[in-house]
Amino acid sequence: MKTALITGISGQDGSYLAEFLLNLGYRVCGMDLDFDPVKHSYLAAIQEKIEFIKGDLRDSDSVDRVLEASRPDEIYSLASQSNVALSLKKPYLTADVTAMGTLRLLESARRITPSARFFQASSSEIFGNPEESPQTEDTPRSPRNPYGWAKAYAQEMVKVYREEQDLFACSAICYNHESPRRPETFVTRKITRAAARIKLGLENRLVLGDTTAEKDWGFAGDYVEAFWLMLQQTEPDDYILATGRAHTVEDFCRTAFEALGLDFQEFIEIDQAFFRDWETRPLIGNPGKARNQLGWKSKTGFVDLVHLMARADLEALQQPNQA
Repeated sequence: MKTALITGISGQDGSYLAEFLLNLGYRVCGMDLDFDPVKHSYLAAIQEKIEFIKGDLRDSDSVDRVLEASRPDEIYSLASQSNVALSLKKPYLTADVTAMGTLRLLESARRITPSARFFQASSSEIFGNPEESPQTEDTPRSPRNPYGWAKAYAQEMVKVYREEQDLFACSAICYNHESPRRPETFVTRKITRAAARIKLGLENRLVLGDTTAEKDWGFAGDYVEAFWLMLQQTEPDDYILATGRAHTVEDFCRTAFEALGLDFQEFIEIDQAFFRDWETRPLIGNPGKARNQLGWKSKTGFVDLVHLMARADLEALQQPNQA
């Protein structure tokens, strides 16, 4: 039985990955600063199968203790401060958790479990405002916010430990991947949650920024399979995980409201305060390398993804005491 350690196990990606690995027969350990089973109820069905270990990525000694307790064969570094807007308000926290937290985990792995295979979740935000679209693994890095810079640093450290410290270490440059487990601070859940509340008569409008902005949206449940596949290869490498297809925020709104029998145009209000001045070129990924070398592709189509999220929010709001 292999052992996997997942940091950020209570997040969207961590929970899907835990389910996936348990189904493969792994012993799954989850590093979490303050696990709350009520807040993360989607782990309820598998909670008893996971070994939760309290740890703080901001503390090297804490990270050491987690690796000594779990002794993993595979390490999945998913925990981060991943909200772009919040990174502008809290750059120190973002750097400490997202950048330095990855470095602390890499260094602990080098000293304590050097044979463990290491996965780090990077982000398309490392490309900033790219000159080319779609982007490839070789597209120049030019982040435009603290989160993007933190992820770029973490990815470079993965490369350093792979090439100079002989760790089997990989980074996945992840494009937007969504699910019903996405926090409501992200625009996709803001949209589907609002559509469900409007359907139930609990709200009457949705305020958004630039609805012409284009994104590459996939399903998180598909992406975690690629995380695992990357650590099963003969040699470590970095890969873009994306659908390669662009849709606008307006497309997402239309599809979400249509899933619930509504016309989004009757409920949308545009507010310039939500516009992001740095987003002028779309972040669209070329997943060709992952397709050719890993045999992976995003399976869930855009419409199916949005319908899944909208209907899940509607169902959740119809439960007692959830409105």
